[in-house]
Amino acid sequence: MARRAIIIGAAGRDFHNFNVYFRNNPVYQVVAFTAAQIPYIENRTYPAELADRQYPDGIPIYGEEKLEELIARYSADEVFFSYSDVSYENLMHLASRVIAAGASFSLLGPKDTQLESKKPVIAVLATRTGAGKSTIARMAVDSARKADLRPVIVRHPMPYGDLRVAVQHFKDYSDFKKYDITVEEEEEYADHIARGVDVFAGVDYGRILEQAEKLADVIIWDGGNNDFSFYRADCTIVVADPLRQGHESLYHPGEVNVRLADAVVINKVNVAAAEAVERTAESCRKLNPKARIFRVASEVSVDLPELVRGKRVLVVEDGPSVTHGELREGAGVSAAKMLGCRLADPRPGAVGSIKKAYEKYPWAGHVMPALGYSAQQMKELEESINAVDCDAVLLGTPADLRKRIRINRPAAKVTFEGRDAGEPRLTGYLDGIFASLR
Repeated sequence: MARRAIIIGAAGRDFHNFNVYFRNNPVYQVVAFTAAQIPYIENRTYPAELADRQYPDGIPIYGEEKLEELIARYSADEVFFSYSDVSYENLMHLASRVIAAGASFSLLGPKDTQLESKKPVIAVLATRTGAGKSTIARMAVDSARKADLRPVIVRHPMPYGDLRVAVQHFKDYSDFKKYDITVEEEEEYADHIARGVDVFAGVDYGRILEQAEKLADVIIWDGGNNDFSFYRADCTIVVADPLRQGHESLYHPGEVNVRLADAVVINKVNVAAAEAVERTAESCRKLNPKARIFRVASEVSVDLPELVRGKRVLVVEDGPSVTHGELREGAGVSAAKMLGCRLADPRPGAVGSIKKAYEKYPWAGHVMPALGYSAQQMKELEESINAVDCDAVLLGTPADLRKRIRINRPAAKVTFEGRDAGEPRLTGYLDGIFASLR
C-alpha cells in the first residue's frame, strides 16, 4: 500500500518536489499540499493536467494552520517540508507538530530533486531572501555576454496565478500582462527583462528546462527565497547578507547553500558595518572552508532624485525581503540616507492586509512592504501609500509601482547594482568561469 504523504510548501519548492519525486511514484500517494508564507495561495488545487493518472481530480491545497487536522483526516504517514527561508526554530516547531500528530517528518535533498541540464548551469543562491542575489545574477549575465555566450535566466518559481500554466517565458514587458503576474514576480523579472535577457519560470521545471536549453548557451539559475537550485549546477555562487549577520547558520536552507557553494559573495559591504562583514565572512569560512569568498558593494541610484532629496519620504521596499525575510532596511532606505531624506511613518493610515502585515512583521514599521498578490491587495497598497503624511514616495522595490497604481505624491524609483569591493574581484572570477564554458 502506498504511503500517504502531505507536502507542506509555499507554491514553489513543493510543486517541484512533487513533479520530480512523487509524480508517477507508486511508493507514495500525495493526499494534500499545504501553503504558508505567501498570502492567497491556499484553497486552490494542484491541477490534474500536471499530476499523473493517480490524481484525476488534482490535489487540494490547504492553509498550513490545518496541518494536524489534515494528518488525521487523510491518515497521513509522512509529511515533507518543501519551502525555504525558515529559521531552524520554526522548522523544528513544524516537525514537532507533525510528529505529535503521528506522522513522520522528512526533507528531500538535491539527489532526489535536482534535474540534469544539457547546458552548463550557474546557480546563484542566497542565505536569506533579500540578500541581493539578483544583482549577482545580473553580474553573471554580463560576464556570460562578455564571453559571447547567450545566458538565459531560470527563476525560482512564484506560481501565484493559474497553476495550469506549466511554463512562463518572459521576453519583454508585455509578457507581464500576458501572465497576469503579481508585484513580487515583477520585482524579480523586471531588471532581467530590461537588460534583454529571456526569463523562464512556472510550475514544471522539467518542461522549463527543455525550452530554456533551446535558447541558452548557459543557464543562470536565479534562486529565490534562498532555496537551493532545482538543476544540478556546474558552479554554485551563494550571496550572504551582513545586514543579517549570523543568519547564514540559523536558517534553512541558507546553511545548506553555503555548504554547497563554490563561491560566497558577501554583499552590501558599502552599507553594512565592517565588523558584520568580517563576521559573516568568517562564519561562511567555518561552514565551507573550500569556498572562494568575494566582497561586493550594492550601489543605489535614483531616477528622479530632485523629487525626494532632503524631503520627508515614504519608503516602499521589496515585499518578501522585509516581511518573512526580516530585512529592516533595503535599497529604498539606503537611497533615502544618501539623499538626506527623513522617513515618514507608514503605519497610521495602513488598511486591510497592509495593516495586518505590520502586525505580523512589526520590524517593517518604518517602511512599507510592496505587497500586491491580488487585485484587492493592490487597492489596499494604493490606499495605504496615499494615506501617509509625506512629501514624496521613494520606491525601493524593483517593481515600478507607478505603472500599477495611482500614487498621489511625487514618486522616484531606486535601482541597485553590484560592484567589486576589493580583491579578489567577483567579476574576474565570473569572467574565468564563463570563458571556460566557451
